Amino acid sequence: MRRFASIAAFTLFVLVPTTAGARVVLDRPVGGWSEVRAPQQAHVIAHVRAGSVVALRTRPFGKVVARVGGMTRFGSQRALGVVSRRHGRWLAVTEAGVGGNHVVWVDARAGGLRYSHTALELVVDLSNRTLTVKRGAVALRHVSVGVGAFDSPTPTGHFAVTDKLDGHNFSAAYGCCILALSAVQPKLPAGWAGGNRVAIHGTLSPRDFGRAISAGCVHAGDSDLRYLMRVVPLGTPVVIRP
Repeated sequence: MRRFASIAAFTLFVLVPTTAGARVVLDRPVGGWSEVRAPQQAHVIAHVRAGSVVALRTRPFGKVVARVGGMTRFGSQRALGVVSRRHGRWLAVTEAGVGGNHVVWVDARAGGLRYSHTALELVVDLSNRTLTVKRGAVALRHVSVGVGAFDSPTPTGHFAVTDKLDGHNFSAAYGCCILALSAVQPKLPAGWAGGNRVAIHGTLSPRDFGRAISAGCVHAGDSDLRYLMRVVPLGTPVVIRP
């Protein structure tokens, strides 16, 4: 966001899309393991089931660094965007505040997950200060956005949309809507007291668009945010490029 206190220094980070035709191991069914094949150019989303807790690890078979339940801190159903898959059973995902904006790993065979997919992807280009909504290779919408300032740049990497929130429940500075991301801001401005979560949200100043002005968040106009809130499911990958 701009330089005011807030629930978080919402900013965007890059999410690596899954490989076309990726296969993800589901919970063990009666009779053995089953798999689901995502449609061509689809991104897999792993949803933590209500009442379940899943372990996040540093690497496949590695140390547990966090355990997460079915709800996020903002009350949304937890949807983990799957970045990649290894050894059949291990899914690389991103989770805000865990892994330092790097992927962590969840064991699909441990249970507690269900799956969906989306063809959509959000791509933020920091050099051009644009956000593009893509379906496969097709660009559905281009948006001029504000991005992080020189001393608080928007982090780059592979992330996902974790929550879709009413901005008015937090501050007028967020505009109509907030799309929180699975990322945190490691380079907060001096004296910043608004938290370190990253998001795409509104702004009080339309002059932000096309400029490097924020504490790391991506600023967009309300009409574009309402479009994103309507079409983008939780767990949608977000790629932030330098």
